[in-house]
Amino acid sequence: MTRHFLLSSLLGSVLLAGSSAVVFAQADSDRSSSQQVTFGPRLERFDYPFKTEIMTVSNQGQELEMSFMDIAAANPNGRTVVLLHGKNFCGATWEGTINSLTQAGYRVIAPDQIGFCKSSKPQAYQFSFHQLAENTKALLDSRGVEKATVLGHSMGGMLASRFALMYPEVTEQLVLVNPIGLEDWKAKGVPYQTIDAAFEGEKKTSFEGIKQYQQKFYYSGQWQPEYDKWVAMSAGMYRGEGGDQVAWNQALTSDMLFTQPVVHEFNQIKVPTFLMIGMSDKTAPGANRAPAEIASTLGDYTQLGKQAAQAIPGAKLVEFEDLGHSPQIQAPDRFHKALLDGLNSL
Repeated sequence: MTRHFLLSSLLGSVLLAGSSAVVFAQADSDRSSSQQVTFGPRLERFDYPFKTEIMTVSNQGQELEMSFMDIAAANPNGRTVVLLHGKNFCGATWEGTINSLTQAGYRVIAPDQIGFCKSSKPQAYQFSFHQLAENTKALLDSRGVEKATVLGHSMGGMLASRFALMYPEVTEQLVLVNPIGLEDWKAKGVPYQTIDAAFEGEKKTSFEGIKQYQQKFYYSGQWQPEYDKWVAMSAGMYRGEGGDQVAWNQALTSDMLFTQPVVHEFNQIKVPTFLMIGMSDKTAPGANRAPAEIASTLGDYTQLGKQAAQAIPGAKLVEFEDLGHSPQIQAPDRFHKALLDGLNSL
C-alpha cells in the first residue's frame, strides 16, 4: 500500500474560540453550563494541553488526517512512550500521564486514532486494529522512533496488544491499563449488534448519559468536578453540525472492538508486559444487550487481570482494589508512581 505522509503544525489552539481552559474554569454553581458546550466533530473548539500536529495518511483510497502530540522530555532519558487512548477518550485525556512521564525523562507521543477526536471521521473506512496499528507504526516512523514503550488504556489496550503482536521489534514494553477485550464477549454469548442499530444508539449520546456511565464504571461510583471536562469533551462532539458523522464513526469502531478480539493471541505476545488493573471496573461492551445470566458474568476485572497476566508470557500485574476503569484519572499520584516503577522494572 502506498503511503503519503505530510506533517504540519495545527494552528488549532491559536485560532480556536472558546478554549476548554476557559469553559471549565467555573464555579460549582456554573458547572452545569458545560453540559451544553458544543465542539466541532474534530474537537475544533477544545484545546489540547500540548501542541497538536497532523500526519496525512493515504490508505483505503483516501487521504485522512491523524492528529497527534509529540512532547519532549524535560531531561531526556532516551526512551519514548506511545499513549493509545480508549474508545471514549482522546489524546488530551492523557494530560496528567504526559506530565508525569515527561518530567521523568520520557518523550511522549499521543495520537488520536483515525475516527476519533481531532482526527478525520471518514464516511467509509474498514476499521480494524491492524489498520490502526499500521497507522501508529507509520506515525512512529515519521517521527524517527525506532523503539518505544506502547501504553494502551481501555480500547487502546486492544490496539496496543495488536501493535505488539505486529511489531514486536518496535515494542520495547507493552503496558495495558484496564484494557477491554480481556474476554471475548461474542464467544460468551453477547448478541451481535448491527452497525445501523449502534448508530441509532450513538445518536442518543448525552452529557448526562456519559456521566452516569463513567461514574459507575470509571470512578467506582464516585465523582469529582474535574471529571466534567472529559465528559463534556465527548458529549460536545455529538452536538451540532457533524455530530452524526461522529456517531457513525463510533458505531463503526464499536463493531471493530466487538468482532476483533485479541485475547486469544495473548500467549503469542513476546515483549515485556505490564498490566495495571482497577479492580472495581465492570466494563463489558454489549453486556446491556446480553441475557441477564450472561451479563452478570462479564467485566469481572478482579479475575480478568489475573487471567491476562497468566496468558501473556512473563507479564507483571499491579492491581488497584478500590479503583475503576480509569485509574490514571481517578488516583493519578498512585497510578503514576506505579507506572514509573513498572517502566523501570521491566
